[in-house]
Order: sequence, then C-alpha cells, then structure tokens
Amino acid sequence: MKTAFVGKGGSGKTTLSSLFVRHLATLGVPVMAIDADINQHLGAALGLDDAEAAALPAMGDRLPLIKDYLRGTNPRITSAETMIKTTPPGEGSRLLRVTEDNPVYDACARPVELDGGAVRLMVTGPFTDADLGVACYHSKTGAVELCLNHLVDGRDEYVVVDMTAGSDSFASGMFTRFDITFLVAEPTRKGVSVYRQYKEYARDYGVELKVVGNKVQGQDDLDFLRAEVGDDLLVTFGHSDWVRAMEKGRPPRFDSLEDTNRRALNLLRTAADSAYERRDRERYTRQMVHFHLKNAQSWGNERTGADLAAQVDPGFVLGESVTVSV
Repeated sequence: MKTAFVGKGGSGKTTLSSLFVRHLATLGVPVMAIDADINQHLGAALGLDDAEAAALPAMGDRLPLIKDYLRGTNPRITSAETMIKTTPPGEGSRLLRVTEDNPVYDACARPVELDGGAVRLMVTGPFTDADLGVACYHSKTGAVELCLNHLVDGRDEYVVVDMTAGSDSFASGMFTRFDITFLVAEPTRKGVSVYRQYKEYARDYGVELKVVGNKVQGQDDLDFLRAEVGDDLLVTFGHSDWVRAMEKGRPPRFDSLEDTNRRALNLLRTAADSAYERRDRERYTRQMVHFHLKNAQSWGNERTGADLAAQVDPGFVLGESVTVSV
C-alpha cells in the first residue's frame, strides 16, 4: 500500500508518518519510508542522529542512475536522457518491488533499525544554498515520482511518503500516486485550510483522503474538527510523552507508546489495508499517463528535444502481475 502524509508546516505530519513507520515495523511487514519533504526530518524522527541523517544518499543526486535502470529495454524510450519525472513504464521497463534488491535501492536506500525491525529509508535530499534561485524543489522530488511510477507493491507491503508541506504537493502529479492520503490537521482554522485546498484539488482524481487530527486536547478540539471535515476525520492524536521524549532525542522503546495513540496507529493501518481492496490499477496508470502528457507538452518536449508522448505504451497497465524486466 502506498500511503502519503500531508499537512501544513508544523502540523506534525513527519512525526505521525514516523510513528506509522515504527508501528508497521513492529508488525514485521516490509516497509519503505520516503522523505519527500522540503525539510528533511524523517530520518531524525526515525532515530538517526545528525551525522547519520546527513549521510543518507540523495535520490535527486542519483537521478541519471535511476533513469538508466528503470528504462530497461523499453523500445519507446530512446535514451535515459529523454526520461522525465513523469515517464510511465511500459513493455521492457524495469519495475521496482518493495522487498527486492536492485541498483536503485543500493544507491539510494539505507536500512534503519527500529525496535520492531528494520525499514528501508530513501530521501530526496535537502534543498541547499546552491539551489536557491536556480532550481525548483520539485525537480528533486521528481526522482520520487519516477520511482513511484515504476513501483509494484502488494498486499502487506507498505510505502510511507512524508510529502512536502501545504498545497505544494500539487505542483506535480505525485499526489495521485497513493492508495490513501493521510492529511494531518490541527484543530485550528489554519490547520484545516490545507484540508480544504487538498480536498478541492484532489476531487477530480479519485484521491482517497482521510484526516488525522493532531494535537487534540479535548472535546472542543474534536468537535471543531468534526464540524470542519465531517466524515473525512479518521482518528485523532493527543499529547504523547513518548513523542516528547523522541523529539528530545531520547525515545523509549516503542512498546511504551500510549495505548490510545497505538490504537490510532492501528486505525491508520486498517484504513490503508482497506484502500488496497479498492485499488484501481487502470485508473492509476491512466492518471500517470495524463500527467506525463501534460508535462511533455508544457516543458518536457522542448527540454529533451523528443516527442515524449511516444513514450506511452497504450497497452500497459501497472499491476502486481506485470513481469519485471531484468
């Protein structure tokens, strides 16, 4: 299941995505965590110190390798240089599986040991001073989008992506790459404003959106969220001494997380599992192609000097039965 965590800056989406990753790790299921936020904090939230987090390989710096591998023997893609962030897979493309070993994971993923087991972590890489004025952050997250386009995940396999804050997630088609999106909202007007934006933007794409209330301190906060988001409210999180200790760099064992918050995490997993049953692989592939054609027309064709619409394989549908090229 591909899951995304979104929300305004400071809402706690990175904290909650890291808790969800830890929760899944305790279940012994395969987990891939991806930090696609402009502020790279997921590694630290998973317990890495500053030096370990800084040493994580940036996916954006390894985009040529990613393109070359995923291209495979796809005859519709004339060269890796003509691949852009939205290039869809087709016959002959190499696909990624959550649990396999491959050159992309060798270059970009690192294991993170947690109480319940190890998870794979990949990061886009930070937005540096050298990028200011000359680069868009979404050019870095393009590596994530390309990998998600080529990723085949099955039941009881989890991909958890910490997305960039606010409505910036809509600067690319990546917001359609998930089975379910958890929007983290505080019980404030600003907290629910991003929900309204996301709901409006996602309406035409069949995005399954559930609100996770955070920093909820009492019935009044709960009533406020229910009034503002209605049935989209899935669960809420309140104060956590465990999280406070984690943010100080001294997390206790995860099995000491408060029972109420543990039950909330279990509801997130149940919602993700349920979304898998409604997975529409043809729509997923169709949306992938839709955003590729939009990007091709607006800038891709001119930049690459190629007709990128020709990369679309009209008979290809991304699903678990697809054979992976070697």
